[in-house]
Amino acid sequence: MSEFNPSYVGRRSDVERLLPPGVHSVLDVGCSVGALGASIKAGTGAQVTGIEYSPAMAAEAEKVLDRVFVGDATAVIDGTALEGMQFDAIIFADVLEHLPDPWLVLRRAVRLLSPGGRIIASLPNIRHLSTIYHLVVLGYWPYRDRGIHDRTHLRFFTRRNVLELFRSANLEIESVDAKYRLVERPHRINRFAKYFALPGLRGFLAFQYLVTARPASKSR
Repeated sequence: MSEFNPSYVGRRSDVERLLPPGVHSVLDVGCSVGALGASIKAGTGAQVTGIEYSPAMAAEAEKVLDRVFVGDATAVIDGTALEGMQFDAIIFADVLEHLPDPWLVLRRAVRLLSPGGRIIASLPNIRHLSTIYHLVVLGYWPYRDRGIHDRTHLRFFTRRNVLELFRSANLEIESVDAKYRLVERPHRINRFAKYFALPGLRGFLAFQYLVTARPASKSR
């Protein structure tokens, strides 16, 4: 699988640990080659369904997941392919920022949740200091093949945008965790980032936000 971008194919233990207890069915949107789903299956015994845009990645995912739908996530979720199916958890691991209308997709996804189900997502934080440095100091937008400035991103989020995104889908946010980095790229210096994430600075050091949410109570 060396032909795939390594940023897109790895296992996501940080996402996996957010799964609700006793999960039996999972929808992994943007499942890539199925590494995350396979780990979930091994750890929980849950059935994992994937959605993947890339036919080549989907072919790999089909080897390890229970079912994989190949195509655009918006079309699959907003269409009839998943009709009658329900999931205890729906995962968007660095996917929503790639979609033309993540607000619509999230609203549609809520309909696929089983009672007590959760939406789990990770989204990059465009407010990271690397963005400010490149725009203000260098006067340049850093298009890259991975990370916050991945050239395939269509939408951009700060923490406030993330909260608004989920609330617009009538989702009640249970947790928002930040992953901190001093520099945007993977580097050993990032292990010290959490010590600098003081009030007033956290929004500039957060590289990514991990969100867990559930449908808001109708009584609210």
